[in-house]
Amino acid sequence: MQRIPVQNPDGTPAMPTKRRRAQRWVEQGRATWVKTNLRLKAVRLNAEPSGRKTQPIVVGVDPGKLYSGIAVQSSKATLFGSHLELPYPKVRERMGNRRMLRRSRRSRRINRELPFPLRNHRQKRFNNRRQKKVAPSIRANRDLEFRVVQS
Repeated sequence: MQRIPVQNPDGTPAMPTKRRRAQRWVEQGRATWVKTNLRLKAVRLNAEPSGRKTQPIVVGVDPGKLYSGIAVQSSKATLFGSHLELPYPKVRERMGNRRMLRRSRRSRRINRELPFPLRNHRQKRFNNRRQKKVAPSIRANRDLEFRVVQS
């Protein structure tokens, strides 16, 4: 059974409801259809609700390499579930292109007419690697999941 998000008149979230109940509220003029940040269909109440009690809900994320699953669940029902197509392949391709362009740019800077010790190489640096770095492709995946969970 699909649940529809409900918003109070001031825009704060309320407990989701069944699709049929939401349609009845709209037909009776008690609510209007709105779109959320995730482009989901939701209803906004026109009058103040009788109560503002809510149940605790939990967001679960099943991370993957190419796809991630996201679910929002209360103790009684699954409120939202979706699969995200992650940007991993696109980010990986762009980082490979960036690496290739950088290497070609660096090779053009060297004056090969001079003997090797006199060439214009960059100075050797050994302590320039961050140890706790997250790869850009993985970071892009986690950022997308975080943006979806936040909205």
